[in-house]
Amino acid sequence: MIVEQIWTGNSLRNFNYLIACPETGDALAIDPLDYKKCLNLASERGWQITQILNTHEHADHIGGNKGVVNATGAKVIAHKLAYHKIPNIDRGVEAGEIIKVGKLVELECLDTPGHTMSHICLLSLTDQPSLFSGDTLFNAGVGNCHNGGHPSQLFDTFEKQMETLGGNTRIYPGHDYMINNLEFTLDREPDNVIAANMLEKYKNQDPDDALITTLEQEKEVNVFFRLNKASIIAKLAEKFPDIGEKPDKRKVFIKLRELRNSW
Repeated sequence: MIVEQIWTGNSLRNFNYLIACPETGDALAIDPLDYKKCLNLASERGWQITQILNTHEHADHIGGNKGVVNATGAKVIAHKLAYHKIPNIDRGVEAGEIIKVGKLVELECLDTPGHTMSHICLLSLTDQPSLFSGDTLFNAGVGNCHNGGHPSQLFDTFEKQMETLGGNTRIYPGHDYMINNLEFTLDREPDNVIAANMLEKYKNQDPDDALITTLEQEKEVNVFFRLNKASIIAKLAEKFPDIGEKPDKRKVFIKLRELRNSW
């Protein structure tokens, strides 16, 4: 499996992806908003984009579909509940379905509600898994829930799916929000030395050559994976005294997401 992360350079800081089969040159485009960059890179590599996967229905993730389809005839894949949200879906998928790219690449669909209620993540079935996480999981953060989602559903997705992935899983998010997210982590957990070091090292990184983290790294710097940390809970209680001394993980997650909305 070959992965190309494409930095769009737009105001929303989107990443697009091409996943290619090294044997056949077939490629899957994930959320190809900047379709010209996606088409040009595929052409440079000698690949043919045969499929598009939309992680969810927001305009900055589906806006390039038409351009890619017109140029390549690629088939559009999205969540089975997104038919009325995304135009011209060819295949609606659900949890556990496999998307094949060429002869060698297989990607498992994860049904990951929260950011929206029709959100798909893709997990590569490789020795070192890769998660194409859309707007569910970002570097050091999570997606918002105020455009068709719900934070309680997002917590369930984290608790039941993100938490259980192998620590060596590589994370490919839909946006580059890492610096702001690390700053939020440090606002909530000022003594997180690993997050502070990562912020210092990558605060001026080139998004065209962005850091690819693993889930193990995320669990060290992403406050939404650190819900049992006593210092995080204590600081959260200063803002929300009604959470009590021993709030459950769901309550901590939802309150952190609430703070992040206005941070």
